[in-house]
Amino acid sequence: MCRIKGNCRLVILSAITLLTFQSSIASIDFNKLGNLAKQRYGERAYNDIIELQATLYALQSVSDSEKLKRINEFFNRKISYDEDINVWGQSDYWATPLEALGKGRGDCEDYCIAKYVFLKELNIPNDKLKLTYVRAQIGGPYSRLFQAHMVLSYYATPGSEPLILDSLISDIRLASRRTDLTPIFSFNSEGLWVGGASNSSGDSSAHLSRWRDVLARMQADGIE
Repeated sequence: MCRIKGNCRLVILSAITLLTFQSSIASIDFNKLGNLAKQRYGERAYNDIIELQATLYALQSVSDSEKLKRINEFFNRKISYDEDINVWGQSDYWATPLEALGKGRGDCEDYCIAKYVFLKELNIPNDKLKLTYVRAQIGGPYSRLFQAHMVLSYYATPGSEPLILDSLISDIRLASRRTDLTPIFSFNSEGLWVGGASNSSGDSSAHLSRWRDVLARMQADGIE
């Protein structure tokens, strides 16, 4: 794929900014998001927000599969994996998309939250997307090493096998091809599901304090 480099890229992104920052995409205030990125993290973070908004505009009319692919690629490319203790000085911190892009680092929850938020902005229905906690087998099929991990699951229909968007690999694969992952529970802004249950176990924000907290901080950033 052809890549635009150097000053030409910055000129194009600046032009996009002048055109698109005049309004918000759906429920995201990109004026506020861009300004906060520059104030808190500098020019690189601001340019990443510009690039993200341009990406969203370019994907407005494409298929769901293309939206999944491009958003998955964007955040896997923009965020480098690092532990919360190294990034935030805490053992478990759920970052907003602004924080994750601003730092340029994050762990599995941060990738999932960002992908979830912006796929929803691309009009993928909430009931098709679930943030899924899994038990991940590390080191191959015969390994006895497991760790907690989070992925984003996409359901084309309520009863279909989900596609898995992961920070560990670049490919989006059907769940049946991810035999290294065992689902524990999943959630989105409307509910919480245990294991592979089809019925919600209740309000996710009531059960997950970190989810409730990151939703509030996203709203403060300009993401409703």
